[in-house]
Amino acid sequence: MAVQKIKVASIIGRMDELDHVTMICGKSCVFHPDNSLSFYSDTSGFSPLNEENPYSTPLQQLTDAVKGALKKLVLLDEKDMEGIQYTREELDAYVRRIATSLGDLQKERTQAQQEVEQYTREIEQVSHFVGMDLNLDEIRKCKFIKVRFGSLPKEGYEKLQAYKQNPYVIFFPCTNDNLHYWGVYFAPIDVVSEIDRIFSSLYFERTRFMEFKGTPESSAEALRALRDKEIEHIQRVDQKIDTLWAQEEAECQKVFSFLTEKSVYFGIRRYAARYNDNFILTGWVPADHEEDFRHALDGLRSVEYTFEDAEEELSHSPPVALKNRKVFKPFEFFVDMYGLPAYDEVDPTPFVAITYVLLFGIMFGDLGQGLCVSIVGWLMWKWKKMKLGKALIPCGISSAIFGTLFGSVFGFEHALDPLYKAVFGLDEKPIEVMEPNTTNLIIYSAVGIGMLLVVVAMLINIYSSLRRHHWENALFGPNGLAGLVFYTALVAGFGGQLVFGWQIVNTAYVLGLIVLPIAVIFFREILGGLVERRSDWKPESWGNFIMQNFFEVFEYLLSYATNTMSFLRVGAFVLVHAGMMLVVFTLAEMTSGIGYVLIAIIGNVFVMGLEGLLVGIQVLRLEFYEMFSRFFDGDGRPFNPVVVRRDA
Repeated sequence: MAVQKIKVASIIGRMDELDHVTMICGKSCVFHPDNSLSFYSDTSGFSPLNEENPYSTPLQQLTDAVKGALKKLVLLDEKDMEGIQYTREELDAYVRRIATSLGDLQKERTQAQQEVEQYTREIEQVSHFVGMDLNLDEIRKCKFIKVRFGSLPKEGYEKLQAYKQNPYVIFFPCTNDNLHYWGVYFAPIDVVSEIDRIFSSLYFERTRFMEFKGTPESSAEALRALRDKEIEHIQRVDQKIDTLWAQEEAECQKVFSFLTEKSVYFGIRRYAARYNDNFILTGWVPADHEEDFRHALDGLRSVEYTFEDAEEELSHSPPVALKNRKVFKPFEFFVDMYGLPAYDEVDPTPFVAITYVLLFGIMFGDLGQGLCVSIVGWLMWKWKKMKLGKALIPCGISSAIFGTLFGSVFGFEHALDPLYKAVFGLDEKPIEVMEPNTTNLIIYSAVGIGMLLVVVAMLINIYSSLRRHHWENALFGPNGLAGLVFYTALVAGFGGQLVFGWQIVNTAYVLGLIVLPIAVIFFREILGGLVERRSDWKPESWGNFIMQNFFEVFEYLLSYATNTMSFLRVGAFVLVHAGMMLVVFTLAEMTSGIGYVLIAIIGNVFVMGLEGLLVGIQVLRLEFYEMFSRFFDGDGRPFNPVVVRRDA
């Protein structure tokens, strides 16, 4: 259970060396800057550096211009940037020239594209009326008759029958789809207002042909010619952009990489503080990179620095980087979901890895389906780089192992009987999940596993609290020594009597191991204050203290019971899996041949998907609520060093 060792670096130097220092910090990829003023009690002579980043504007201009031209900028490797230098004037001039050239071409392309879209919309409008032998020029010359082109929804078209007594309410359809009819109606000029009102009530949408000439066919053809002309214009602009990019790509990538580096390095300055003509910069560095960092700073003449262990600066909440073995690392994903541990807190990742894999395997015990889960997890990681996929691989293997123990292969409960006979000399599998005696054993075992994990969580809390000198939590808290004594005494006394017939519960046992720990938990704040020598150990109001702690202790007692009973779901899902597969094969046996095979396959896929999701969520719930909450606060902040190239 490891949190990476961190040291706090305090760097002091002349202002004219600050850019060199920020460059060293940025290139190291291990420097996490922090507010320098917060590390000093007297800051009267200091002032923060509120400077505008001179590289952010040209960087944004260059990025926008290249992105608008549908080209891609990439960060060059650090070795490819060695020896490359630009002045600010050179950068501004280059970016201005490229942004202007690409911007003008992009503006020209955008205008042409808008024309294409406009022509396309107009062609679509005209195409609805192709086939009508009407000359738009002649229609415009009509003095006594008005012609209206447009569309009617199908409901409106059907309602025209209500106006059949009116000789002018006649709609001549041309084309239609599932929702509309497109066509035309005519009206004498003296009644056109009334006819327009009737068609408007039928939700007629008018199509205007203000600039179209000739027939709809000739108008559509003319529009297509204009659209083709603009498409050719776009192609010529694209060729100009490609030619310009071919000429400038290499230099543009260098300028982009240089600007990105400088912008990131300059961003470190905002964490620094100024004192006259000097600066102070503070940040966090992994302990195993201290020597390299010292060596890089030694090249600067005016710079002085100190490194202190993060344990000496716990009040500043040192950032946390988890450091686990490869087998445990995938489960950092679940820890991040809950919250990182504080720097001096225990890293729960190995505990999560072991318990999650174990519980998942028990609840989803099936040899065939478990191997499928592992394969799916591997594909999720291989193709999509999903962190959850890496965690599913060991979970699937665990499921396969417990599936072998339960004798289940894709729901076939006796497929492994020959294996048991050949290896162990058994006639059939040793565990028959659906037998009443075995069912009871599974339920009792699930509760036993829950009790054991709750005790382990308490022990981790005691260890973590002692290491952090939180004596109240370690000795007198509900998850500390007092809570551990109460819980184990309750389990051993009454559980042992119920299961094994132990007769160890007597008056002294109850008073010493049950009542006394409850009293200690009740007065934990007072006892903790005395041990930690806090001045405020005495409550301001004894009445409020007694009332508040009474309900808190009552809640703690309920939590011991509910947390333990929550582990019943471990055994329940063992039975659920067997029951679901029993339903699948009951349905399959109602058919034969290919029907049996299809139902068995589809049923297995359904059960894997549904139960895999439910088991994953339920195990995570057990981790977070029944175990994490006993020893883990999750209020740490992540270690985020300044990095230009995230893949570095």
